Formats: sequence, C-alpha cells, structure tokens
Amino acid sequence: MTDKRIRVLIAKPGLDGHDRGAKIIARALRDAGMEVIYTGLRQTPEMIASAAVQEDVDVVGLSILSGAHNTLCPQLMKLLHEKGMHDVTVLVGGIIPEADIPALKQSGIAAVFLPGTSTQDIIAFIQARPVRT
Repeated sequence: MTDKRIRVLIAKPGLDGHDRGAKIIARALRDAGMEVIYTGLRQTPEMIASAAVQEDVDVVGLSILSGAHNTLCPQLMKLLHEKGMHDVTVLVGGIIPEADIPALKQSGIAAVFLPGTSTQDIIAFIQARPVRT
C-alpha cells in the first residue's frame, strides 16, 4: 500500500497583493512532506475552485488580508460543492476578525488561522484531517 501525499493548494483571493505569509506557509507544508501548489496573487473564487479540481487537492488554504473573507469564502465553498469537491478541507489564514469566524465555519471553512499561529499547528491540523480518496 502506498501512502498518498497530502496535496495542498495555497491561494491568494481578491485584490490583496501581500503574499509573504502564503509563501511561508507553502514552504512549511512542503518541508513537512506535502505537495503544495501555489496559485499566485489576485485569484478569483472561480480560478481557485478550478485549480483545486484540476490539481485534485485534499486541502485549499486561503490567505486573506483584504477583509473580503465574508464574500470570497462562501463563494469558493459554493463553487467547490458545485464541482463535486465536498470532501476538500478549506482553511483560511490572515487578518480575520474573531467575530467573523463562526460564519466562516458555518459556510464550510474547516479552520481559521490568525496571525501568530505557528506553522507546526497548521501542519498538525492538516495531517489530522482525512485525506481524500
């Protein structure tokens, strides 16, 4: 039996052009043995959902600093479900007010990681999730 490597798509939705955090997370996940695909800056929910399907990922990680999370995250979740990706784990990191976290989780976001979260905590969370088959 072959162990399947966890495939993670890291995306920067919206107009925010700051991607240092996304790149740090991508490198930490790669160093932990995961396959990481980074989509680059200024992605639409449609672009992210299409990339997730094409790359057959287990996890989608969004880095959002623009404040558009309440719009972008539900749109992405809807698109992923429409494309049959009901079992993908979607994570959000960035500047997210704590008051917004319950609604994000209700939309299907598995976890929200705020500034200062250690990369080890993010890796452990992903590794504890079931891998898509």
